Formats: sequence, C-alpha cells, structure tokens
Amino acid sequence: MKKKMEQVRTLLDALPYIKRYSDEIFVIKYGGSAQLNPELKEKFARDIILMYLVGIKPVIVHGGGNAIGATLDRMQIKSHFIDGLRVTDEQVMEVVEMVLSGSINKEITTLLNTHGAKALGVSGKDANFIKAQAIDQDKYGFVGKIIKIDPKVIEKLIFEKFIPVIAPIGSYEKSGHPGFNINADTAAGHIAASLKARKVIFMTDTPGVLNTDKEIIHTLDEEQIALLKEKGTIAGGMLPKVDACLHAVKGGVPKAHIIDGRVEHALLLEVFTSDGLGTVIK
Repeated sequence: MKKKMEQVRTLLDALPYIKRYSDEIFVIKYGGSAQLNPELKEKFARDIILMYLVGIKPVIVHGGGNAIGATLDRMQIKSHFIDGLRVTDEQVMEVVEMVLSGSINKEITTLLNTHGAKALGVSGKDANFIKAQAIDQDKYGFVGKIIKIDPKVIEKLIFEKFIPVIAPIGSYEKSGHPGFNINADTAAGHIAASLKARKVIFMTDTPGVLNTDKEIIHTLDEEQIALLKEKGTIAGGMLPKVDACLHAVKGGVPKAHIIDGRVEHALLLEVFTSDGLGTVIK
C-alpha cells in the first residue's frame, strides 16, 4: 500500500507540469551515452512516449559523431578535425549522410515505433527545410552553417500526430550538391526557434554547465554566459551547446536545458519535477 501511495503522489506532483506543457512543442537534442547505451536507449524511448501521451509534442534532433567515426574507420576512409570540426570532403559526406539519415535515424524511429509511437525520420534535405552554406569550403569542406529553417514540413508532421526525428543534414540550392554536415546542437537550437518551441533540451554526458569547482550551475543568462566564456569556464564541446541554447532563447524559446543523459529518465526528471537536474538557460 505504501508503494502504491508513493506512485499516486508522484503522479499528482507531475500533474501541474502535465497541464502546463500539454500541446507544447519540445525539441530534444539526443546524443551522447543516451544514444549508445542499450538500457538508456530504452528509457529514453519510454520517456518520449510518456511525454507524447500526456500531450507534449516532442521533436528529436540527433547526432552521430561516434558512429560516423567508427564507420569511416571500418571503411578505411581517413578523416581529421580542425577547430573541433570534422573536415568533410565529398567521400566523408557520403558516409555522414549514410550514417545519420540511413542508420541512426532509422534506429531511433524504429525504437520509438516499437514502443507505440508514430515516429517519422527526416533529413534537413527533405523539402529543403534546413538550408545551409559552407562555413569555409577550403578549410572544412562540406561542414555547413544554417542560413534558413523552413519549419512547415515539421509543423505538418506535428499536426498529423507524428514525432519528427531529424538528421542534421543541410541542403544547398545547387542541383547535385551533396549537402552539408551540420552540428546537431546548432540544428536543435535553430529548429527550436523556428518552431517557437516551449523548451529545447540537450542531452549530454555532463551534469550541465559546471563552475570551476565542477558544481552544476543551475541557471544562466546571456550576460553570465559571456563572463564564463571569457574565463574559459565554458569551453570545448560545451560551447556549441550553450550557443545553441542562446540562439533558441533569443528566438523566442522561453527556456533551454542542458541535462545529463546518462541519468535514467533524465527527461522526465527535468520536465516533471520542480528542481530538475541540469542547467537552465533563459
């Protein structure tokens, strides 16, 4: 009986958040250990299904750097990084698209559909909804920056009760162009802003943005972020995540969250509890 009462209390505690977020769009950047660990994959899928069933409209943007690297190694295709970006020639771009759109995207949609969702995978090339151009063709190859998001195709999927699962490949206006490899964090921030999402949530392999004592900073704004960048506290792989959060917030998303995807049911803990578990940028 005690256990049953605890379950009832948990449901009642979540009720205000369910009311608040029903019919709202949440963009979720899915990556890191949550995308690799079989148990965490299952828990992620169940979290998404629960959110979907209580009326939240999830949109998933995924990365795949580890899988791309492993596939390139297996195919004996050499690649290297400059300034943290994978230099992407035409051969590497073919592998990037094959892994992101063909392998990872289908794995995620299948996982969600197995749990009862209506998930549908798309690439930014579909209907040209992510338009991009080269950051620096000579230096990085087909690594792109987003110049425009046309949200209509994603809005249509949401209206039809699908869960969009998006591979971050950018399209280019020139016929026969291989497209662009887009940073998944950047894509998530831009997509959230274009959809006027209620939240954008980045699942990472860190508890959130950490201070110099390795403690979570629970809330941040643009001014505080600028100071932390200046001090070098925000650096490395956290930079594109924080920049994506800022882009989303400036674009009208009320809150952006950076959470630890290694924690079981991290999404539910962040969305349906008062304390959450990561960093909120607003």
